[in-house]
Amino acid sequence: MKRLIATSLCAVMAIGCLTACGDNSSSTGGEATNDPSVKTINVWAFTDEVPNMIQKYVDTHPDFGYEINTTIVPTTDGLYQPALDAALQAGGAEAPDIYCAEAAFVLKYAQGDASGYAAPYADLGIDVDKAIKDAKIADYSVEIGTNPNGDVVALGYQATGGAFIYRRSVAKDVWGTDDPATVKAKIGGGSGNWDQFFVAAEELKAKGYGIISGDGDLWHAVENSSDEGWVVDGKLNIDPKREAFLDLSKKLKDNGYHNDTQDWQEGWFADMKGEGEKEVLGFFGPAWLINYTMGDNCGDDKKTPEREGTYGDWAICESPVGFFWGGTWVLANKDSKVKAAVGDIIEWITLDTSETGLQYMWANGTLNGEGGTKDSVASGVVMEKSNGEMEFLGGQNMFDVFVPANAFANGKNLTQYDETINSAWRDAVRQYTAGELSRDEAIAAFKATVGDKVAITVE
Repeated sequence: MKRLIATSLCAVMAIGCLTACGDNSSSTGGEATNDPSVKTINVWAFTDEVPNMIQKYVDTHPDFGYEINTTIVPTTDGLYQPALDAALQAGGAEAPDIYCAEAAFVLKYAQGDASGYAAPYADLGIDVDKAIKDAKIADYSVEIGTNPNGDVVALGYQATGGAFIYRRSVAKDVWGTDDPATVKAKIGGGSGNWDQFFVAAEELKAKGYGIISGDGDLWHAVENSSDEGWVVDGKLNIDPKREAFLDLSKKLKDNGYHNDTQDWQEGWFADMKGEGEKEVLGFFGPAWLINYTMGDNCGDDKKTPEREGTYGDWAICESPVGFFWGGTWVLANKDSKVKAAVGDIIEWITLDTSETGLQYMWANGTLNGEGGTKDSVASGVVMEKSNGEMEFLGGQNMFDVFVPANAFANGKNLTQYDETINSAWRDAVRQYTAGELSRDEAIAAFKATVGDKVAITVE
């Protein structure tokens, strides 16, 4: 059974505010058991991605014996979190047994206000420490999914470590080659700074190209390469690397190194087709950006045998800094009556490295049969034995780059307030680069916005 909720949630939200509920205590552990009278597993998600995975598990495990009751609430207009919060607080037979959280708000459920609802994976019957080590799960994913007591309560299936995704034809025109090792050196891949990147930007400008589409392409790398998060000891903290984004963004704009687009808007997509104000070298992002965004916006209509637009004119190399962008984590309710069954599903999604596990099928594009979309997954072991060659990347094996990219990513600089604070910071930076505010005024405006919207100390 599946429910889709996309209407007003006032009645549901009236159950109460989540912040005051949940004891935030760690489970004492023990063998996972199932209540024999319960034959339904309630799943809450914001897209059908995880529910479809769970259905695959059910289909391939005919003796599983549970009905899956799925509720999908989109994140649009902020609907998902209030609905999930209310369902967790209400408890009872309709409460989620399995629920999902994306990178923008996962800290709330793994480490923050709602972490008291999450069951440690160990309490689901999973030998989690051994499984993480054996699967070579990316450290950042584990860091994010570990609660304040040191228990792993959430893991992902998809790895979202970032790389630099570049146009082969542009690289050839400017540097005479599209070889990933050469492009990596040209942009300072692995250097830990942006010095060489701006040297490359000047060389590209001399030939009439931009290096990226807009400053948002740089932001995600800057954001997740910072040493500290937005909140430290309950106070707003502007990490020096994030503050430096003011200067990096202004340098890009003042020198005409990009097309000054905003991510997720029309101009950004036009640059993926090579149809922007000037052609650009590339974008920073993980595998999902390639598969689910660039692939759909590269100008290839997928209806003809001949590939069109910029399809096949791409490659990837290491970013100047390690970062991740996005992802979905899977959690279980500590009050679930079917923890053993829930543990079987979650282990299959997040830790199974066999060729019948979710991650192997996800990496090789075989979840729904041969020829599907390949993706970077949480397990390094799975990617090492999988075929990551992609036509979109001119036949390059993307796992050669994404396996180390996932290892370079840092999961210790997130907070549960990132979605709100990041938005305020991006707005302030745009006002600064547009000349509407001075640097000091932009920082002051940012602090004022955060003070109004987030319950933390702002000095």
